[in-house]
Amino acid sequence: MKLAAHCYSKVKKNCFKYLISQETKIDKFKNKERMIASFIIPLCFWINSKINKKIPYFVGLAGGQGTGKTTISSLIRIILVKYFKLKVFKISIDDFYKTKKERINLSKRSHPLLLTRGVPGTHDINMMLSFFKKTKMNSFKRLKLPKFNKAVDDRFGKKYWYDLKYKPDVIIFEGWCVGARPEKKSTLKKAINSMEKIKDKNQIWRKYVNQQLKLKYKNLYSQLSCLIYLKAKNFNLLQQWRLKQERKLWVNSKKKTNLKIMNKNDVINFMQTYQRITQNMFKHTPKYASIIFKLDNKHQISSAIYKKK
Repeated sequence: MKLAAHCYSKVKKNCFKYLISQETKIDKFKNKERMIASFIIPLCFWINSKINKKIPYFVGLAGGQGTGKTTISSLIRIILVKYFKLKVFKISIDDFYKTKKERINLSKRSHPLLLTRGVPGTHDINMMLSFFKKTKMNSFKRLKLPKFNKAVDDRFGKKYWYDLKYKPDVIIFEGWCVGARPEKKSTLKKAINSMEKIKDKNQIWRKYVNQQLKLKYKNLYSQLSCLIYLKAKNFNLLQQWRLKQERKLWVNSKKKTNLKIMNKNDVINFMQTYQRITQNMFKHTPKYASIIFKLDNKHQISSAIYKKK
């Protein structure tokens, strides 16, 4: 307890500074102290106890749309760097989305729904596997890694990419479908929303996505050292939280022209492509995740469950 209190005194200023930078006039973080002291700091002590300096410790962080993955992963990074003096690199699976041009080609080849970013199959999986492999090598070489601009639905130019100059002690790999597993063929048959009923009558899209999870994504996720899962209560809450994200994206975007900011109907339609895997993760991920943070209706962490791993 003394160590945790000491850690809080050292990182509080930096953590609060980050949280305040993410707030808007409408959307404010509540119970900052409790979130940091009761949940994020104990998690950082747990991660620190697992570190092996020879190869990076891969922290997978998963949770549905708007659960707070970016916020929580940023706080973890701040604490591990500031208090534990570790070299930490944080990246999202979203940064590895295929370019708009690549997704247009994929949608023509396989299924029109694959134009919409999000599901397994719309990322550059080979680039992710290469990134994991190169960071584990004894002779580390500087890496340039992509950064995705959601406001225009395409990658940033290469001059804005991540520049990883050192071998990290910890890599935080976050994303809505990180750690997702394929579902049974029998459950794929029934459409779960209007989008699937209308646009995927022959199950081509959902079978394609499920197949991706069975193959290269399985290989990628098997390399994670641990998996932290942010569990919301239901899918409707995720839709509300995603709307908040879009509002924030609009407020924080300096250039308002050519933006792909979504309204309420856009968000509902967009999230239907995420619904199948998200609901499958609600059901199954708590069984195999290393740590589960349960979220209440007010977007707060209500409890943490640590499993042996």
